[in-house]
Amino acid sequence: MKQFASFVIKEAKHILRDNRTMLILFGMPIVMMLLFGFAISTDVRNVRTVVVDSSLDHKTQSMITALGTSEYFNIMYNVSSSTEAERLIRNQKADIAIVFPQNFASNHGKIQIIADGADPNMAQLYSNYATQILAQNIVDGDFRKIVNRQLTTLTPQPSTKLLYNPQMQSSYNFVPGIMGMLLMLICAMMTSISIVKEKERGTMEVLLVSPVRPLTIIIAKAVPYLVMALIILTTILLMSRYILEVPLAGSIFWIVIISGIYIILALSLGLLISTIATTQLVALLMSAMMLLLPSVLLSGMMFPVESMPVILQYISAVMPPRYYIECMRSLMIMGAGMQDILPEMLILTGMATFFLLVALAKFKKRLE
Repeated sequence: MKQFASFVIKEAKHILRDNRTMLILFGMPIVMMLLFGFAISTDVRNVRTVVVDSSLDHKTQSMITALGTSEYFNIMYNVSSSTEAERLIRNQKADIAIVFPQNFASNHGKIQIIADGADPNMAQLYSNYATQILAQNIVDGDFRKIVNRQLTTLTPQPSTKLLYNPQMQSSYNFVPGIMGMLLMLICAMMTSISIVKEKERGTMEVLLVSPVRPLTIIIAKAVPYLVMALIILTTILLMSRYILEVPLAGSIFWIVIISGIYIILALSLGLLISTIATTQLVALLMSAMMLLLPSVLLSGMMFPVESMPVILQYISAVMPPRYYIECMRSLMIMGAGMQDILPEMLILTGMATFFLLVALAKFKKRLE
């Protein structure tokens, strides 16, 4: 045990002395959290809006005022025809147009929404937000009939109550995904590179001829990264709560437990990659190709798994980040209990056990 502790301390000193490693371990999580939390956002804000209103009656004016005073839309132009509005959108001077028919207050015509569909997701969001604001301002007297019958382009709905994220902040969605991506990348990538680096320098053979068992050496090299990962997890949770204002509604205990299982799984994958890669560059590329892209694209971090083609949903089912991200969203945002995340926890535990046994067996076979 004393020899094992000595190897752990030796590896920890190597990590702390390497400025590049420390920058990756602690710089990347902070930068990624700030980028995804503030710069990359799907929140609707300051949408450039053009209004087509030739009659300028009191009802259209009140609806235009409601749009302009909201935090979502900026009324940039007021034109007299939908052709002019489309031209402004095509010239990238506006994002959405609200077209009121002539004599809207007396004729009860249909309101048309024209949105820039180059980004269909954002266009749908713009339309939905505009729909809600317009529908809320047609609620009195005879205008109630317009909501139910004639404003088909608006498709007004009953009042909506948003659970868990009433402010509709995109950071609520991104933060659990960033946690899954960062912990997987850092643990797997840094572990694989660390072991491959020993092979490149020829120092692995020196370690293997020591009295300590080879697998003990490998596990000892992974322990410092486990500790570092827990520190990174703490940093991410503190930034989420106090900088990005993402709630921690669930139990911190279960967040740490699930994260610990996930970290062990990621370290096992790093060990497995180190048995295949022969150079640090190969290990880095394998980590990026096998872990980064799937973590971002197929885990549900950016896009809902249910919206993917069936074949990609099957592929997503074997991606560990998918289950970790689901657990974190349930625990952090929804305040779920252990019974609610038990299926995902069992899947992650099974994956971690499988990858750890395969990686150790493969590494032992390679040494022999």
